[in-house]
Amino acid sequence: MKATIERATLLKGLSHVQSVVERRNTIPILSNVLLEATAEGQLRMMATDLDLQINDSVAAAVDQPGSTTVSAHTLFDIARKLPEGAQVQLTAAEGRMTIVAGRARFSLGTLPRDDFPVIAEGELPTQFELSVELLKQIIDKTRFAISTEETRYYLNGIFLHVAEDNGTPVLKAAATDGHRLARVTIERPQGAEGMPDVIVPRKCVAELRKLLDEVDGSVGVSLSGTKIRFDLGQAILTSKLIDGTFPDYSRVIPTANDKILKLDPKAFMQGVDRVSTIATEKTRAVKMALDRDRITLSVTSPENGTASEEVPGEYTAPGFEIGFNSRYLLDILAQIDSDLVEVHLADAAAPTLIRENDKAPALYVLMPMRV
Repeated sequence: MKATIERATLLKGLSHVQSVVERRNTIPILSNVLLEATAEGQLRMMATDLDLQINDSVAAAVDQPGSTTVSAHTLFDIARKLPEGAQVQLTAAEGRMTIVAGRARFSLGTLPRDDFPVIAEGELPTQFELSVELLKQIIDKTRFAISTEETRYYLNGIFLHVAEDNGTPVLKAAATDGHRLARVTIERPQGAEGMPDVIVPRKCVAELRKLLDEVDGSVGVSLSGTKIRFDLGQAILTSKLIDGTFPDYSRVIPTANDKILKLDPKAFMQGVDRVSTIATEKTRAVKMALDRDRITLSVTSPENGTASEEVPGEYTAPGFEIGFNSRYLLDILAQIDSDLVEVHLADAAAPTLIRENDKAPALYVLMPMRV
């Protein structure tokens, strides 16, 4: 194989694929990126960790079509350190790959392309399109609630499923770690009817979100009960889905919380952030005392002392006190785009519902803490 490619083009393609490659691998070929130079003037790249696979293709001047695999992180680091505007010549033969750019020359060991594992997609019967903006919104408003607890592996992703809301067909995305829940509801895209319930893994979500910043228009989504593929034009991301059953989260969404607090999310967020400065790392507890149109945030820490701040808000129900994990509260408030947020409360022990209004696509549920 022999191809010449502009350094910026090579770097962009490699930046997409190398982040899928795990730093530590017991299987040597999983540390590599598969490079394939085609007669059509394309350099195709592919990387995988056996659960997630990314394909990317960039334009190159191909003198001799062929393919090989070489260390993904090493090649990426070389490309990063080459001078801007450099033309990079890649030549592979007899178990070595030579990289020449200006006066710099590298020779790296390669592994045969035939040993490179490929995720077999099989049939992907459900196919639909989502706009890039909508997909970003779904990810950003839910992924902070994905659980990182490996024992409850079925919570380690975003749950996608179709449903009916008051007779309207919708697609819902939900994530929870048992302490908080985030859910986004959008109109069901054409082609998603009859779609199986799927859990998209955390790593796939993170890689997809990075790629979305570089594309416009829409993304093709194809899936079966076990695999999902995102087609972003030049880049294609394929992932295995989490094999597990997502809990019936609708049971924890409160419907009878009648104490409603309305406030400015930015002012509320800044107040929570300030008082939580002294909260203990372990509990991060912040107490909220509600009184008629007056909300007092306070933190008491045995090590650091006390802090309190009043935030303006609209509240007419009977007063009471409730505690929350400040980090979880801040994560939710960071997703609120409007000038007003509604906090629906019941009592100090019941789940609390947070949303912009009843028409907003996103809603959040937060479990209180004893403080």
